[in-house]
Amino acid sequence: MNPLSIALLLAGLLTLAACGDQAAETGKTKTAAEAAHADHGSGGEKLTHFSDRTELFVEFPRLVVGEKSAFAAHLSRLSDFKAVTAGKVTVRLGGDGQPDEVFGIDGPSQPGIFRPEATPKHAGERELSIEVSTPEFSVTHALGPITVFPDRKAAESAPGAHDDEGIGFTKEQQWKVDFATAEVVTRPIRSVVDATGTLRARPDGEALLTAQTAGQIKPAGAFPRLGQAVSKGQVLAYLVPRLGGDTDLASLEAAARKAKVELDLAGRELARLEGLYRDEVVPEKRVQAARAAEASARAEHDAARQRLGQYGGNSGGAGGGVPIRAPVAGTIADVRVSPGTFAQEGALLFHIADRRGLWLELRVPESEAARLSTPGGASFRVAGDERGIEIIPGRNGRLIAVGGVVDAATRTLPVIFEFTPPTGQQLPIGMAVQAQVFAGGAREAVAIPASSVLDEGGMAVVFVQAGGESFERRTVRLGAREGDWVEVLDGLTPGSRVVSRGAYLVKLASTGTAQIGHGHAH
Repeated sequence: MNPLSIALLLAGLLTLAACGDQAAETGKTKTAAEAAHADHGSGGEKLTHFSDRTELFVEFPRLVVGEKSAFAAHLSRLSDFKAVTAGKVTVRLGGDGQPDEVFGIDGPSQPGIFRPEATPKHAGERELSIEVSTPEFSVTHALGPITVFPDRKAAESAPGAHDDEGIGFTKEQQWKVDFATAEVVTRPIRSVVDATGTLRARPDGEALLTAQTAGQIKPAGAFPRLGQAVSKGQVLAYLVPRLGGDTDLASLEAAARKAKVELDLAGRELARLEGLYRDEVVPEKRVQAARAAEASARAEHDAARQRLGQYGGNSGGAGGGVPIRAPVAGTIADVRVSPGTFAQEGALLFHIADRRGLWLELRVPESEAARLSTPGGASFRVAGDERGIEIIPGRNGRLIAVGGVVDAATRTLPVIFEFTPPTGQQLPIGMAVQAQVFAGGAREAVAIPASSVLDEGGMAVVFVQAGGESFERRTVRLGAREGDWVEVLDGLTPGSRVVSRGAYLVKLASTGTAQIGHGHAH
């Protein structure tokens, strides 16, 4: 199924869900909240406000002294833009020389929607605030001045507020999907060069252990496993070489014992002749010959012990054979053999890598090479992970080298950084990544998350939040991109908010044939 079909299917499901919510209210007596919602078209208030923890979208009718007015306060957590499901909401009217009036409710009528009711006693320009207290936090949304009318006639004669214009996308719909907004900000943006790259282990932090000769693999205690931490010099296994011809372990042991006997005899003969030479009984020539014979016997003995040691005989090898030791400390990244396996000479046995420090090997197009005299760092993202990783020399990494030769086949220039991977983030060695190299200094620019931008026929489009449930399509002109942020040259001003997740769903809501749900379940 293509992406458009999936999106349309999701739109249909959300439409049914919204209709189902409305159907659930059919046949019931209208509540005060529903009556308030019905009044919105003739002068009701709709306000949107952000604190550091929550987004508030509140609807309520014009406030009249002595009349009960129902509020519908929609509260979303800014951490994930999902509904606030528990807590107390308090409406406070203050100022204008009158005592504060407080109206509260101890919980939501449904997740995210709180319905306090206010009956004002004092007319005038009052300061409206809504206080939110949950088990996790407490915040206050100061909404500014609001008019409390002395009677219904005065309320109805006042100029009416315009209904929200733009694309409707209700809070209930936002809470059901992967949705978020982000503020348009001014932040430093650096000039970057796009590049492809590969994650590597440091040359001194990686080892490929191969079989020195053909033989059988024997364990040295517990057999190595993937992900196991090993120390430098640790014996991982033993390689028992294949014996040639009629040679077996017994004959090697016999040869070693024979060589030891011959060495002992040669040593005693040398000692005897040296004593006779001191007594001037034998000539020096015989002593020199005895010394040569003793040296030859010692060489034969050492060679016999080494041959025997390869197979575990009298060598102290617990598993027997040639010990396979880890030349570096790190983790086992690959195991190609199992106990008892016969390995051919040169076959890969174990791959060890120290993943505490990695290399990012980048390939920069030769057309951009002139901009890389002094790279200021790099950023990259791995497939399946939205988190970008930034390498800043002096903080979490360093520049190793900028190549001086363009590869003739790929027409790219190598650039290598070393960095420390973020805690808890697994980065497989050998993985290909898309990266950017910082090619110059930073400048202040208007910027938004890159995820906010949709490509519509070559035009960059974003959806600006006009109100809590109202959005506006806006064409923008983009500049440089750095990591997760992209510069906006024209079309947006700092302080406004754009849809950073779920922009395509808002786009669907803007089409007459693919409305993503409709109306409220208020």
